[in-house]
Amino acid sequence: MDIKKAGVMGFCSGVRRAIRIMERAAQEHHGISSLGTIVHNSQVVKRLSDSGVRVVDSVQEAADDTVAITSHGAGPGVYREAEGLGLWVVDTTCPFVKNAQRAAQKLAAEGFTVIIFGEGDHPEVQGVLAWAGEKAIATLDPGVFTGKALPRRVGLLSQTTQNPQHFAQFVAQFMAQVMPPLQELRVVNTICHATSQRQEAAHALAREVDLVLVVGGHNSANTRHLAKICADMGVETHHIQGAEEIQTSWLEGRCRTGVTAGASTPEEAVEAVVGRLKELCRKKA
Repeated sequence: MDIKKAGVMGFCSGVRRAIRIMERAAQEHHGISSLGTIVHNSQVVKRLSDSGVRVVDSVQEAADDTVAITSHGAGPGVYREAEGLGLWVVDTTCPFVKNAQRAAQKLAAEGFTVIIFGEGDHPEVQGVLAWAGEKAIATLDPGVFTGKALPRRVGLLSQTTQNPQHFAQFVAQFMAQVMPPLQELRVVNTICHATSQRQEAAHALAREVDLVLVVGGHNSANTRHLAKICADMGVETHHIQGAEEIQTSWLEGRCRTGVTAGASTPEEAVEAVVGRLKELCRKKA
């Protein structure tokens, strides 16, 4: 069996930056509290835990004098709360997420109702919503205003890890439903280029293989999107977190297996999957 890896996959620059900042801060401050997991990957979280990074759910739970904002970002209230408690804040927010936060804040300040194309329960989206204020909405449904009063001015932006084509479709469908009553519509492209690159590489990989393994945390949005892209190509696709999840039955009758990984997946996790595939192939031979 031929094993082929995607041309672009794994850690993006934003994740590498966040890990580097948090590891350095943990060393300098002899331990820090992270407001949630830095990325949706258990291997990375374990590695940081060994370095002195403790995961907490809120500022009040911080067991150290230093708290870290994860790469997913946070709303302005979190910063104010930490400052009020006299805590030192280490900000590892991804620069692309920062851009989305600024765009949402600017649109709201100019009187736009902000709509975020994204998953409302995702920490990145919740943070961007907080920067946009009370009128902001997160949705994947272009008919969000069906049967409701339509705002006069709407600003559209996207969760940074969404699929660009899906965002374009959302914008087109939204416009078809709200025009012409809507007075002004402003669209801001906040999708991360690293996400786009990984999705394009996954699409290309899926054309060349008959089985795809997508490696990454089960709660990682960008990894789930990679799996969907490959599955939508008609290729058998499995989203796995580690090599131990590979089932030998998946390999029956397969000649070419592709491997890709989400932006929060470390290289060692990918290599473990490739190594396990090779081991299973040798046993089968």
